Amino acid sequence: MIGEVGKPERVTQDRVIALFGALGYRYLGDWSKRGDCSNVEESILSAWLQKRGYSSQQIVRALQKLRDESRSHSRSLYENNRKVYELLRYGVSVQVDVSTPSETVWLIDWANPEANDFAIAEEVTLTGSFERRPDLVLYVNGIALAVIELKSSRVGVGEGIRQILSNQSPEFHEWFFSTVQI
Repeated sequence: MIGEVGKPERVTQDRVIALFGALGYRYLGDWSKRGDCSNVEESILSAWLQKRGYSSQQIVRALQKLRDESRSHSRSLYENNRKVYELLRYGVSVQVDVSTPSETVWLIDWANPEANDFAIAEEVTLTGSFERRPDLVLYVNGIALAVIELKSSRVGVGEGIRQILSNQSPEFHEWFFSTVQI
């Protein structure tokens, strides 16, 4: 667009948020001051699963399995991400007690995509040894599936790529990217 070169990143961020709003994404807010941001917003996912008819025991077990697979310290980020993908794509097998067969808890409704809860949050604060804030995070049913890093047009695309890659390193916030698929 003519006149847009050199505009602050904020202008672009507002436009991207508006675009996702037009696509039906729910705006979760500016999370720059919010504590405990996660790649799995358990309250959102739990509420969605409850609306889908899963019992509280099934939800607790599915959340535990998702947490375990996404935060395993014995595997690489790639392997954690692969395990999470399997849960997202094929569901989570849970057994409430030994007398009942396992059932599949679907974290994403692949058959009816419009039944999912699409949401966007901005400036998602990741805390730990270092604090970072991805510009935009796209959540599906409370699970972070995409991160968008915006840069001013005066900054090369390589800088944005370097920032995303450094955010995924163990010394920063590798754990957050175990659910991110894009």
